[in-house]
Amino acid sequence: MDERTIPQFFQETAARYPDRTAIKIPREKGYDEISYRELDLRSTRLAVALARRGIARGEKVVIFSPPRIEWAVALLGILKAGAVAVPLDAQLRAREVERIIAQAEARVVFVGPECLRASQGLGLELIGLTSELGGDGKLLRLPELLREEGELERQPAPDDLAVIAFTSGTTGDAKGVMLTHRNFNADVAACLERMPIGPEDVFLSIAPWYHSYGLTVGLFVPFWTGAATIYTDNYKELPRLMKETGMTILIGVPKLYHLMFDHVREAVEKRLLGRLAFRLAPKLVGRRVKRELASARLRFFVSGSAPLTPKVARDFRRLGIGIIEGYGLTEAGPVVAFSYPFDRKVGTVGPILPGMEVRILEPNDEGVGEVLVRGPNVMRGYYKNPARTAEALDQEGWLHTGDSGMLDKDGYIYIKGRRKNVIVLESGKNVYPEEIEWELSHIPYIAEVLVKRGYRGGKEVVQAHVYPNWERLGTKDPQVALDLIWEEVKRVSEELAHYKRLKSKEDLVLVEQPFAKTSTMDIKRYLYQEEGVKR
Repeated sequence: MDERTIPQFFQETAARYPDRTAIKIPREKGYDEISYRELDLRSTRLAVALARRGIARGEKVVIFSPPRIEWAVALLGILKAGAVAVPLDAQLRAREVERIIAQAEARVVFVGPECLRASQGLGLELIGLTSELGGDGKLLRLPELLREEGELERQPAPDDLAVIAFTSGTTGDAKGVMLTHRNFNADVAACLERMPIGPEDVFLSIAPWYHSYGLTVGLFVPFWTGAATIYTDNYKELPRLMKETGMTILIGVPKLYHLMFDHVREAVEKRLLGRLAFRLAPKLVGRRVKRELASARLRFFVSGSAPLTPKVARDFRRLGIGIIEGYGLTEAGPVVAFSYPFDRKVGTVGPILPGMEVRILEPNDEGVGEVLVRGPNVMRGYYKNPARTAEALDQEGWLHTGDSGMLDKDGYIYIKGRRKNVIVLESGKNVYPEEIEWELSHIPYIAEVLVKRGYRGGKEVVQAHVYPNWERLGTKDPQVALDLIWEEVKRVSEELAHYKRLKSKEDLVLVEQPFAKTSTMDIKRYLYQEEGVKR
């Protein structure tokens, strides 16, 4: 078994390809970019500075910012210092951040300018990632720490924690997934056996690095191989970036590929010749799509974080454009399975990755049961949460994913649905109903609330089913009640990240009776979970 850590892998890559571009971030004009040599140098200086400032081995250090070059410098510096990185979604609000940081027991936060307001008032040491932060002398800045020189006096071990990835944050019972250097090492190595990558590749990713999918596939995989990674969160800029960067691999979520395919289909269907070509000579159409939509160097797309429509995968492959669909969860580092770029099977996430095991627990007559995973990529557990850890990891080391699925005779995994409550949006964002319920429960007009997945246009949305507090409302008119509650929902939702909010009044449903409850007065969620309004 490979005993190297994330910093060791990165330093070996930097030694082999010092002058290659490691990261490029588009800006208004041109790019910010950094070579492997310079990224190695800056992160080592930061590690030395952190050690001198008393950051001990195993101490938790938060990164709260959208992806940028300084984000990667902070991550590698934290890991080289033997500390543990706690990356946070940059869209979180102050209250969410406060709860997660308290649970992680962190005392230092690397913060981007977009997240400064949500970070102030926490009583922690803030380090501004960019030069414009901290100019008044009240905030330490990363560039100041990068002036430090010296030798690293300590190195992490393979079984040391590398990252704690929090999967929720509002209810006070957030789950901090503990992932070691060995976990990431194993997952990246397995990904590379299924997805051969070389130093000549250029990754273009819209999956943010604080998301486990973006961190492992969009950052660590390139770091292990010497490839370049380009990050953007601007969908409108993607066509330009795909053409001018010479990208070879696109890392995205189903929403992106659905939009791209709709664009291709509309262009093809405009003319009879295009429709005939798509049916009779699809690869000819595909070559034109590559020229006009992407890069002639495009090798394949990678889709993760949510289910991909089978038709989209099938038709992209018919065009000669490979697309890999993945399956995973944060607790597994996160990738568990990858299809092949030109798999003939659709509707499957492919076979499990090498070095891992999967089995189906208590399959029904159709072979569908809970998907269990075991391997060196599986987390150590949830940070300071032994009860939740015991629920997820059994004594034989199997991770209970909470997802329903089946295996075919060739070992391909088919995910049939989620047994967990999590709502997975088309963008790949995970929304945990308990978080929304906790916020909405403070509205006086709401007596009981159940948040669950709803459906609109065939896509999952956040939906809240509410039993009103009619006495507080002072009305028996359902429409008046709905209007009053909706205004309060919008107000309270300001405390939530944008993607967690109800997007339409259609997603607020008033129910006539209180929900059925257990003896401890918990709502029997399973009685309502699979009901959906499919509009």
